[in-house]
Amino acid sequence: MFKQIDEKKVLLDDRRPLNGNAIENLKKYFDVELTYNSNAIEGNTLTITETKVILEEGLTIGRGKSLREHLEVINHKEAIDYIDDIVSKNINISERVIKDLHYIILKSIDNKNAGEYRKTNVLISGSEHRPVEHFLVHERMEELINWYSENKNKLHPIYLAAEFHFKFVYIHPFIDGNGRSARLLMNLILMSNGYPITVIKAENRDIYMKALEKASTQSDISEFVDIVSEAVDRSFDTYLYITS
Repeated sequence: MFKQIDEKKVLLDDRRPLNGNAIENLKKYFDVELTYNSNAIEGNTLTITETKVILEEGLTIGRGKSLREHLEVINHKEAIDYIDDIVSKNINISERVIKDLHYIILKSIDNKNAGEYRKTNVLISGSEHRPVEHFLVHERMEELINWYSENKNKLHPIYLAAEFHFKFVYIHPFIDGNGRSARLLMNLILMSNGYPITVIKAENRDIYMKALEKASTQSDISEFVDIVSEAVDRSFDTYLYITS
């Protein structure tokens, strides 16, 4: 699929620079799409319409919705803006970038753990994978950053982004917010390489989780790479439609 996707990338690159209206339209669309789907994967019950209302009209949703769910929407949008800023400034992924991103995701929700590696061991419900012990997190994250630096010019960007996502959640460096952080960091890698912002759909949560589980327990990331590739392909279709 990489060849098919990169053919679409050539088409989109030929249309750059995109006009202001297209950029604004795409930004609003993907702010809502990525925020809704990424939060929904983690159990947030706000609908895509409610997410849009919060982001675009600044309203608070009632009817039994929690303050945490509202903050997850606000924080995720700010985290996307942070990723955009990192990409525009051509800043490399570092532990500081990762911790700052995580802080934005959890601020006012769990200030104690926002931006801080976990200091306790964790188990993942429904998974046979057991993340590394807490005292190894810092070392494993340093290894992940080094792996990224060594491979960012060797691996295809989609494969690089997918494998980084997998390696990140395999370590599970934070108490909470690992999935959202991983999907945003995946997008940071893709966008830094000229690929569009990419959304893992909440409706595909089961196959997404099963692919991560297979990667964790069988050391086979092929299915997960396929899922990411399909998501990137969808995003290119959206970008090409808006810029046609």
